[in-house]
Amino acid sequence: MRHGKKFNHLGRQTAHRKAMFANMACSLIEHKRINTTVAKAKALRQFVEPLITKSKEDTTHNRRVVFAYLRNKYAVTELFKEVSVKVADRPGGYVRIIKLGNRQGDNAPMAMVELVDYNTTYNPNGKKKAKTTRRGKSKKADAVESVDSGKETSSEEK
Repeated sequence: MRHGKKFNHLGRQTAHRKAMFANMACSLIEHKRINTTVAKAKALRQFVEPLITKSKEDTTHNRRVVFAYLRNKYAVTELFKEVSVKVADRPGGYVRIIKLGNRQGDNAPMAMVELVDYNTTYNPNGKKKAKTTRRGKSKKADAVESVDSGKETSSEEK
């Protein structure tokens, strides 16, 4: 029976699980992107998104609540100063999970967890960079010989 099992315990005791999520969340805030298994990524999303929501309002109480979860003052500072500014207008969904395939050793499904607003290459709402086309001479044009007053010269000899 699964009574009262509302989240994935990941085969760990409570203290180990909380410490693991705190470490993973600090790494995510610091590096903006981490690789982990799909199960841990989904559980981390449930752990870190409420903390990012709390960081939108910079009060002493919210800082203390977030610090109780993360237990790293540098991560809390980064979260409240930089991350909260970027996600200020976003109503939720701060974390993106991209599946990467299976791990070589044990075939575990892997995923990349990243903060949505920090990915500049995959941002559908962001401004798109103008594409520039570079056209050079084609190989046929280099090979074609031009005839100049009865003498054959290639474009390389000019």
